[in-house]
Amino acid sequence: MTSEPLLELTDVAKVYLTETVETRALREVHFEVKRGEWVAIVGPSGSGKSTLLSILGLLDTPTRGSYLLAGVSTETLTSRERARLRNRSIGFIFQTFNLIGELTVEDNVGLPLGYRGMPANERKERVREALAAVEMSHRLAHYPAQLSGGQQQRVAVARAIVGKPELLLADEPTGNLDSANGAAVMDLLEQLHAAGCTVCMVTHDTSFAKRATRVTSVFDGRVVEDRRAS
Repeated sequence: MTSEPLLELTDVAKVYLTETVETRALREVHFEVKRGEWVAIVGPSGSGKSTLLSILGLLDTPTRGSYLLAGVSTETLTSRERARLRNRSIGFIFQTFNLIGELTVEDNVGLPLGYRGMPANERKERVREALAAVEMSHRLAHYPAQLSGGQQQRVAVARAIVGKPELLLADEPTGNLDSANGAAVMDLLEQLHAAGCTVCMVTHDTSFAKRATRVTSVFDGRVVEDRRAS
């Protein structure tokens, strides 16, 4: 792991406005992740964890403050530039898998590469490499409905890593899994981190948080603690 920051948030706030309510999801957040770190983001429901992850993933924008990703100032990017940076630099793992039921495992995993316009032969090679990494090569012609929850999440991990992103974001990746499948997904994340991937993971599970290298606690939209995992 190097000391070079991959991402830096400075004085970030996020406010959601409706006609009658102002919700402050994040307040004065200062947050930095170095290349090669594995950070677990913890806190109670409604604390701002998922909002923070959405901003890190360029799925949402801060109301105030700055976000540098790999040295790029993201707040001045157009929607198209944000989408391109997200596709090239970030992999996502969601609690609900977010696989497309009408597509095979192979096509689901290859979807991010299709958006890049990658040639079919290269795309197929990358997909098979990613599926091998999560031990799902034997299921490439199956559809999501033919897989168990644990298998679907393995496919989702393959889709997240197929583009070889600099940053892997996981939002409650074990939330819909039983303990055995949850532990298996955590083993995968541990292997990816050991191979050099930078990981930010939102989790409610304290035992899984301890497998990260750092634990960041969020409460009422603020980072209230940042410590090395024990």
